Amino acid sequence: MIEVHGLSKLYNGVAALSDVTLSVGKGEFVTLLGPSGSGKSTLLNLISGMTTPTSGTILINGTDATTLPTNQRGLGMVFQNYALMPHMTVFQNIAFPLQVRKVGKDEIRQRVMDVLKLIQLEHVAARRPRELSGGQQQRISLARCIVYNPPLILMDEPLGALDKKLREGMQLEIKRLHADLGVTMLYVTHDQDEALTMSDRIVLMRGGKIEQQGTPETLYFKPETVFSADFIGSSNLFPGKLVEGECGLVLRCAAGTFEVPGAEGAFPAGSTAVLLVRPENIAVETPGDASGRQQIEATLKDTVVLGGIVRHFLETPAGEQIIAQELNQPNRSRLMRGDAVKVSWRVADGRLLPAERA
Repeated sequence: MIEVHGLSKLYNGVAALSDVTLSVGKGEFVTLLGPSGSGKSTLLNLISGMTTPTSGTILINGTDATTLPTNQRGLGMVFQNYALMPHMTVFQNIAFPLQVRKVGKDEIRQRVMDVLKLIQLEHVAARRPRELSGGQQQRISLARCIVYNPPLILMDEPLGALDKKLREGMQLEIKRLHADLGVTMLYVTHDQDEALTMSDRIVLMRGGKIEQQGTPETLYFKPETVFSADFIGSSNLFPGKLVEGECGLVLRCAAGTFEVPGAEGAFPAGSTAVLLVRPENIAVETPGDASGRQQIEATLKDTVVLGGIVRHFLETPAGEQIIAQELNQPNRSRLMRGDAVKVSWRVADGRLLPAERA
């Protein structure tokens, strides 16, 4: 559906986007994820036609759209601020793009009611936007987009103005609509949980370039860089130097010396690297035999209960910070701030990454 080749955008000589190449398949839900200034919104604006590229090409459904105006690109847009017309009813807001396209009155009524049923808001057709909740307004904004059946929908942080519970509900709503309609969606967000929840594929951006792309599972379990590991999910990162041990390469760092998976053949002895261990793979005060596990001493600094999970914040004697996470249980043993504990993880649960580039 979308093919972008060598796309760049300069503002006053500064690159907001640098030589980006990307393909989005028909019916795919792809999320552009990254921090502010990473280039994700710039890329979306170039694809939508709201901005002109400095160089590169954009193909939409096989047609060269690099210089086409937005209204000739066959796409729909959903924005963060809803962009609903306050003087119109919900029905009139959704009907407006069909009226512009000279669709007949009977067909307009049928299509508007069909899309209201799809988003489960038939009962608000006669209301005005100010009479709706934020989540309802966002669903109406989405309905106004899908009512004219665009094959491609672009969304620029559409849930950013909603509270946590509404946002989570809308994530599932958009995911359901995507599955029901089979439309291609390109979605921009800086929220990693949103990207992990909704996407078929995540394109992680950094400094105007693509850092890594893949399924949510790939980016979470198999990050290729320290930036990817640190941006997607919570991370424990142990930088160090690879040296020869008794049974192969080990990582020597401030917290200790650890066995590492996948070092042989991928990292030369003497090189710097970073060991990633996710918080859910770290156990605090592992009982019994810890053979086959990496183990270090630490001091508990704080514990935070987040409903179904408990997160422990610890510090090693070398001053490194460690996060451990466990499921919350009514009868779990309570640790006190300042307790001396041992934390451990399986060797296989670590992932070795190249040291961060300068």
